[in-house]
Amino acid sequence: MDSKLIVSRRPGPIRPTPPFAEADDGFVRVRGARENNLHNVDVDVPRDSIVAFTGVSGSGKSSLAFGTIFAEAQRRYFESVAPYARRLIQQGHNPKVDAITGLPPAVALQQRRGTATARSSVGTVTTLSNSLRMLFSRAGSYPDGAKQLDSDAFSPNTAAGACPECHGLGVAHTVTEGSLVPDPSLSIRDGAIAAWPGAWQGKNLRDILTHLGYDVDTPWKKLPKKDRDWILFTDEQPVVEVTPQRDRVAKPYKGRFWSAKSYVLHTLADSKSTTMRDRVLRFMETGQCPRCGGSGLRPDALAVTFAGKTISELNAMPMTELAAVIRPTAELTSAGTASRTQTSGEANEVAVAITRDLLARVTVLLDLGLGYLALGRPTPTLSPGEMQRLRIATQLRSGLFGVIYVLDEPSAGLHPADAEPLLAVLEQLKTSGNSVFVVEHNMDFVQAADWIVDVGPHAGEGGGRVLYSGPVAGLEGVQDSVTRPFLFPAGTRSEPGNPREAKEWLTLQGITRHNLRDLEAEFPLGVLTAVTGVSGSGKSTLVSHVLAEVVAAELHPDNADTVSRDLPKGLGLVSGLHHLDRLVTVDQKPIGRTPRSNLATYTGLFDGVRKEFAATQGARSRGFGAGRFSFNVAGGRCETCQGEGFVAVELLFLPGSYGPCPECNGSRFNPETLEVTYRDRNIAEVLGMTVTTAAEFLSDLPSVSRSLQTLLEVGLGYLRLGQPATELSGGEAQRIKLATELQRIQRGHTLYLLDEPTTGLHPADVHLLMAQLRRLVDAGNTVIVVEHEMDVVAGADWVIDLGPGGGDAGGEIMVAGPPAVVARSTTSRTAPYLAAALGR
Repeated sequence: MDSKLIVSRRPGPIRPTPPFAEADDGFVRVRGARENNLHNVDVDVPRDSIVAFTGVSGSGKSSLAFGTIFAEAQRRYFESVAPYARRLIQQGHNPKVDAITGLPPAVALQQRRGTATARSSVGTVTTLSNSLRMLFSRAGSYPDGAKQLDSDAFSPNTAAGACPECHGLGVAHTVTEGSLVPDPSLSIRDGAIAAWPGAWQGKNLRDILTHLGYDVDTPWKKLPKKDRDWILFTDEQPVVEVTPQRDRVAKPYKGRFWSAKSYVLHTLADSKSTTMRDRVLRFMETGQCPRCGGSGLRPDALAVTFAGKTISELNAMPMTELAAVIRPTAELTSAGTASRTQTSGEANEVAVAITRDLLARVTVLLDLGLGYLALGRPTPTLSPGEMQRLRIATQLRSGLFGVIYVLDEPSAGLHPADAEPLLAVLEQLKTSGNSVFVVEHNMDFVQAADWIVDVGPHAGEGGGRVLYSGPVAGLEGVQDSVTRPFLFPAGTRSEPGNPREAKEWLTLQGITRHNLRDLEAEFPLGVLTAVTGVSGSGKSTLVSHVLAEVVAAELHPDNADTVSRDLPKGLGLVSGLHHLDRLVTVDQKPIGRTPRSNLATYTGLFDGVRKEFAATQGARSRGFGAGRFSFNVAGGRCETCQGEGFVAVELLFLPGSYGPCPECNGSRFNPETLEVTYRDRNIAEVLGMTVTTAAEFLSDLPSVSRSLQTLLEVGLGYLRLGQPATELSGGEAQRIKLATELQRIQRGHTLYLLDEPTTGLHPADVHLLMAQLRRLVDAGNTVIVVEHEMDVVAGADWVIDLGPGGGDAGGEIMVAGPPAVVARSTTSRTAPYLAAALGR
């Protein structure tokens, strides 16, 4: 049966239309919100204010701010769009709510990773690249006699501008003599040309070379250069009659010669074997395109300059330097400009107008602490926090009025020093006549808000209620609030325990990558280390890239080509690696990219659940094995939706959507499978349980219970076992990975690397996470976290602080030592915030 069904749209929730002349008292009034775990919530939220939505992870605050308020504003906007145009817009869902009044248009700025394409950059996301291209087109200095170029000619993403060699990517994949012949002391017969195939094919090529008169027994490095070049790079493919050497029985045959380069390129283009393609990839070098110098542009575009710089050079500059380059032109008065009719010149009125606008927009990014980024920086290399600040800056310059901006943790990924200017920008949005609703865990941000909506008290079914909605100070009297003690700490917090002392150290010298220049770093082993510093200071480069690659190359030498192809240039002495047995990188990448991957399958606990169902009398009597209870294989799953639980819904003149499968009603299984029960629950009902509920229901199953317990310990009790991976945040995915690791039997000394593990966590959840990290250290392992949350840094055994600034202004270790020592530093930007955390 075809899974794409044509059905009529079910009517959404009934929303009473308010009287047209109803008085507007400046509030957004929500009535009967039931999205996700919200319990029929009524709440009033003021407009023209900064409103913080708080609560533990999974409490329902995002369901209220994004799933209800923003979703309803979006739905109303789409209602006004012509049906044909609606088909072209990706729409959200209809929220479960009775009514919302006083709701203006809304813009959502959510946490998302950078777009996974090499053509997306800081300049394209902010549209600053458009202005820069126009500047070069209309006001650049052209060579004598050169024709003025359109702005498209300055873009590597257009046919008019892209370099024909690398198609605008700036990266070329080439073969060199060094990559094709790794050991020039060998002869051809001994395998000097490693890129050639082995076995009979390699022997065939050697026999052809012998027939053509080439020496296959002399060491490669002693062969004439013209012979070496022809053998490796010629496009000729001579066919000769070959009599196999050392084989008197074989008959002569016609053999075709392939150069090493031709063989590699042909295999990559035409081979259907992944193994073959992976093999020849090892003999290719990826680097800067030699034709465009990595700019991705044609030569005529690179011949145009502004302030003596090409557009490629300006794209590569940090925005602090870019602002300095364009400022002199932007500050020219009209009296000092040349005629508007001038088509090329850096002082005409067009140049002044464009640079003024460009400088104003760049200044917003500088104020947000993003001056270290370059316009050409690819977005996949940006953190979610950096991406969100780029979007905020773009909105600030949009000039919208009367809009609700709904932001998802704008402080995520921000050093406390960087958070202060972001607060100023949010105030600007409010002053411009807008409302700012933020889902936030940072208590400094919450303190600065005008109003707070606290949701909880707990996660999942234990949450979903609005505990308080009002001015921030009023939350102090709400005893049920889990947020209250962190917003209004009573007395002095308990001091962290004495820092552990390391017995061994891991040392890296001569690290040079990105903004790290000949850096020496020492990491204590057997303790918890926090690596700190402002955004862009080099923390992730040091830990998630360099350290991870060095350790992986040592522990997995057989895979060195794949795990460490880009080891840091100039890396000198590395010592202490022999103390480590395993490397575990716990990042925020999704645990799966389709709804088929979920918490139960990723942790492996679903295997134990399926075995228990297969052992029931109902399953045995029907001949069902464990595979019958999997929604990923034919047999027990619903074949209408192929075990996905939903089907595509195509609507005439309206955009396609997804709806619950009409056959299984979203359960994913066929009726026969659902007839089998375990303790009066079928397999779909177990997958629908939260971790908290399942931990009690399956408490007597050791392997399953252990997995569920670790999930509870990292604060994920509110997630459903079958919750699709696509619905999980980066922080939730990271904690699932950590829980999966915690449930394993520990062997040897493991190095755990975590990049901002507290992202998306309420302070109460941070305490749970810290307990688990200490548990790993207590077991004799090493934990290194890149972190901005000062309470985590204060609880670490050792701190390495990078700075002093971001980008080229960073990359140095400012101070290293126990938290108390780092807090006393006079050069570290982290020190005053750490001192405050230690004093709380």
